[in-house]
Amino acid sequence: MSNIIVLPLIVPVITAILLVFIREHVMLQRIISLVTFVFVAIVSMVLLNEIQVQGVLRIDFSGWLPPFGILFVADSFAMLLVLVANIVSAICVLYAIFTIGERAEKMYFYPFVLLMVAGVNGSFLTGDIFNLFVCFEVMLLASYALISLGGEKIQLREALKYVLINIVASWIFLVALAFLYGTIGTLNMAHISVRVTETGADPLITTVALIFLVVFSLKAGLLLFFWLPGSYSVPPTAVAALFAALLTKVGIYALVRTFTLLFPNNTEVTHTVLAGMAGITIIAGCMGALAGRDVRTIASYNVLIGVGFIVAGLAIGTESALQGVTYYLMHDMVAKAMLFLAVGTMIYVTGETVIDNMSGLIRNYPLFGWLFFLVMCSLAGIPPLSGFLGKVLIGQGAIEGGNFVLLGLGFLSSLVVLYSLLRIFLSSFFGETIISLEDEKPLPKRIVLPLVLLAACTIGLGAGAELMAPYVTDAAETLYTPSIYIDAVLDGQMWQGEVNE
Repeated sequence: MSNIIVLPLIVPVITAILLVFIREHVMLQRIISLVTFVFVAIVSMVLLNEIQVQGVLRIDFSGWLPPFGILFVADSFAMLLVLVANIVSAICVLYAIFTIGERAEKMYFYPFVLLMVAGVNGSFLTGDIFNLFVCFEVMLLASYALISLGGEKIQLREALKYVLINIVASWIFLVALAFLYGTIGTLNMAHISVRVTETGADPLITTVALIFLVVFSLKAGLLLFFWLPGSYSVPPTAVAALFAALLTKVGIYALVRTFTLLFPNNTEVTHTVLAGMAGITIIAGCMGALAGRDVRTIASYNVLIGVGFIVAGLAIGTESALQGVTYYLMHDMVAKAMLFLAVGTMIYVTGETVIDNMSGLIRNYPLFGWLFFLVMCSLAGIPPLSGFLGKVLIGQGAIEGGNFVLLGLGFLSSLVVLYSLLRIFLSSFFGETIISLEDEKPLPKRIVLPLVLLAACTIGLGAGAELMAPYVTDAAETLYTPSIYIDAVLDGQMWQGEVNE
């Protein structure tokens, strides 16, 4: 069963290569892409259930045992994220099929999306930190092409900024890897944890940990977020939704793995820095969301608020908070994709981006209006939608750990999210309609369908929390108790013997 762990990476890559050769057959590309994402989601569900029976799974490539070989590791945390990422990707691709246009589809849109998602899946599953770098680069190279798809001047300007910041981050990542390998002598994540534990609270190890913090913060949009609002505002709607749902989450995933598994020592320094960065990101995101008048800008700053809130849960570090981080990561993938699709659809029907220039849309498009209301409630954490439980668990962890400043900022961010999106809802959907019957642009059901599917996901994640609880609890336990992951990768006795020596 463990052999199928590699499928979420291999299948999208092979499919992307295949689609390059059938560029002119757009309908075939659409079908194959959707089938690929559905297949990977099914594989993820199978692996999730298998992990509950067998524990953490791994596959060793070419028969090289850890810590010497390359490996993929599947625990509940990684597989939950792979599952949700591929469901969201399928829905965003469905939206793209109806909106992005045949010209873009023939410019290798589907191969680039598949490669990007393959990089996301590989980042979640790799057990080797150098291969985390490789999967990051696969994801980013594909995203460079997607952000400039269409070739408009503003896209190229923001793409240049996006590429430059990620090249700098990748260079720092390589430097951090060199320092880490020179200090520890291994790149296997479980083995790094063992060696770091042996070394203790060494200042050099803490410095390396902080370098990784800078790298992954750049990737996640944590504190160093100046590139994000512009980069997420210019691509086509489906691409922006994919970016908002997936890219920052990979950076957050790397932060979670780094500071629960790789560097468990000296948390007084690392978690304090994380808490400070999370708090500043939440405040900056709130200020941007409150000040914004462009619907895309408001949505982008809401991404930052989510990033800060999730990392606050990581900084709190209790098992309850880590359960909340897991729930909220899944919720944020779904809800942010839905928010960006909704915002893009508003622009599609009005031709406007500023909320003051929109009014009365709910009279022309009632179903769409109430779908926007639903995603607003979900992001604000109103029960029984998906955002509620993650916020409650992170709040519970903050109370347990005495992190009342982060608790207050988290509560404040919920109010700001609600206010910023309610401002869009009241200004753009209510009031006197700006669209006459003659000028009303049709909103086909096929465009609304992806929003309905994401709405079903956010309702399902909230109402079905009890069904998800065993998987989330297992994920949080693995994060909170790194020895579970280490035992599964290094076969228990091996690393215990190394520590005893």
